[in-house]
Amino acid sequence: MQTYTLEEIRRCFGSSTDFNEIFDAFQSAINQQVKDVEPYRLLFWNHALTADEVRLFGEKLAHEFPDLAYDVYLWLASIFEVTQGDNYELAVHYYQKAALARPVEPDPYLDACDCYDPDLNIPPLASLIEFVKHGVQHVKNPINLYKRLAYLYELAGDPEQGEYYRRLADEASTPGKDKIRGE
Repeated sequence: MQTYTLEEIRRCFGSSTDFNEIFDAFQSAINQQVKDVEPYRLLFWNHALTADEVRLFGEKLAHEFPDLAYDVYLWLASIFEVTQGDNYELAVHYYQKAALARPVEPDPYLDACDCYDPDLNIPPLASLIEFVKHGVQHVKNPINLYKRLAYLYELAGDPEQGEYYRRLADEASTPGKDKIRGE
């Protein structure tokens, strides 16, 4: 197998339209333990790759370098959110994988909510609500997740749950509130 220099890898990832060449450059990067994230960003945004090919490279990269998994999954999610026919279901899938890689980070939960299309109910509102509720259990400061849940429940036609999460957000954002309630 040909060994590529870092500059050749960047060039290939950014501009090649030949899958075999891209694959060889990717294998070379993995074999050389290239953990600089910039070349892989070029790879993920290469418009010559299909959604399945982008997923193949992303999954392999996350498997080979687990310390990059969170960032890789966030990139994949953002790519599927704005390209590949606005594939929101794949975007949410990768936001969920990012949340599994780093459950305490609020971004995957909040960004997944931005994928919601109310006209098409994509991704399904109920599954999105469950995903964000799961995040509330892990994120250190869930105020923004509470606010997002309030909004999602309003969209779902459940104003009582919406008000419940709005109150939780207000209570969590009020300094000293726990002391006042004697907790």
